[in-house]
Order: sequence, then structure tokens, then C-alpha cells
Amino acid sequence: MSGWGMGDADLHFYFDPVCPFAWMTSKWVRLVAAQRDYEVDWRFISLRQLNASVDYDAHFPPEYEAGHTAGLRLLRVAARTRLEHGRESVAGLYEAFGEHIFEAPPQTVDVPRDLDDGTLLPSILRGADLPVELGDALDEAAWDEQIRQETDEALALTGKDVGTPILHFQPPEGVAFFGPVISRLPTAERAAELWDHVIGLAAFPGFAELKRSLRERPQLRAFGVEKGQAGVQEDWHGGSRRQKK
Repeated sequence: MSGWGMGDADLHFYFDPVCPFAWMTSKWVRLVAAQRDYEVDWRFISLRQLNASVDYDAHFPPEYEAGHTAGLRLLRVAARTRLEHGRESVAGLYEAFGEHIFEAPPQTVDVPRDLDDGTLLPSILRGADLPVELGDALDEAAWDEQIRQETDEALALTGKDVGTPILHFQPPEGVAFFGPVISRLPTAERAAELWDHVIGLAAFPGFAELKRSLRERPQLRAFGVEKGQAGVQEDWHGGSRRQKK
């Protein structure tokens, strides 16, 4: 551990497996963690639970409800994995989630469909060197309360008008923010430089927000954006492509 955090890890990273921006930020955080010898605790935040009071049909594009529900189901598997194989196992499982969901060619993976027909989760678990039996948690709603508690924990740190990821710096006393949201992965050489800028902002007392709602589609193969390319800009609201506030 690096020593700059006073808690059980240097950074708490709250993720939903179906959020592409959380995945992109996690790739950057892994680069920095390797360079700085940081310890990251990968924690849960459910977009489906976060938007429990929202009318999906009225506020979101049509695919969002199924996608967010799939994210909750995958978090159930992550919760069981953490219980049975330790907190450190979540890092590998989340990495396997992202590799299968976001690093495949466009239209290769449909998460809700592929979870239901059983073609996706066994590959993910094998990719993380975990037993495929953990997939039985996919439809076990008993895990939802634990996930809700962690989602509430994240929102208590930031306020409720946020999305994913949420990063809690220097836990437990340090500040937490939604983001940073990035659409491109920095080079290994630039990764730590970007991190230092973010830490500089986070360390300033009273800093709350630096934001623009225009975002590029993330530089991920699943979105048809290859390394070295820039995705088309879209206008996002409150951490999602909501069609209404």
C-alpha cells in the first residue's frame, strides 16, 4: 500500500458493470495503481437501484432499463464472489466483466440477452479464474440489500445527482466525487499526470464540481471506437443519457 490513504485502501472505486464510463475510468485507475502501488477496493453501486424512482419509459432511451437491470444481476454475482473469495477477487471479476462487455467488437455482446441465454456469464467467470457456480447468484434477489447499502454509501459521500463511477479518495476521511468521466484512455506516461491533476482538485477544501454534459462516445471497441479514434459527441444529463431531467 502506498501510505497516502489512512483507511483500508488508497481508493474506493464504486462501479456498475454495465457503465462504459466506469469501465474506462477503471482502466485508467488500474494503470495508476500499478505505477503508484495503490490499493483499490472495488465496491458496488447499482444504476438500477439509483434510478428506482425514475420512469424509464419517460426518461431514458429504450434499452436502458434492461441494461441497468443486467448490471444489478451482475453485481449479485460480484457480491457472492466477494463473500466466498474475498474482497480482492472483485478486481479480477470486474476486469473480466469489462473485457467481455466492452472490449468485444460492436454488436457482439448484448448483455441482457446473453445473460438470459447463458452464453456470457460462464465465460466471464472462467476469465476471472472463478467457479461458474457463482453465476447462480444472478437471479438471487437476497443480494440486493447488500448492494443497496453500498449504493447508499456511495450517494452519502457525493449527494444523489450523480452517476457512475464514484471514487472515494483517501478513505475513510477523504472526499468522494462522481467521476472523473473520461472517454479516452491516457497513455501509461500520461496516466499519472492526469491522476495528479485530479488529486489536486480533490484535495482543495470546498471543491465540488467541474463539469460539461457533452461527452465523446467512449474509446471502446464495443462502441466502434478504436484506439487513437475519438467517438461522436453526445449530450448527457445527470450521469446518463436521460431524455428528461
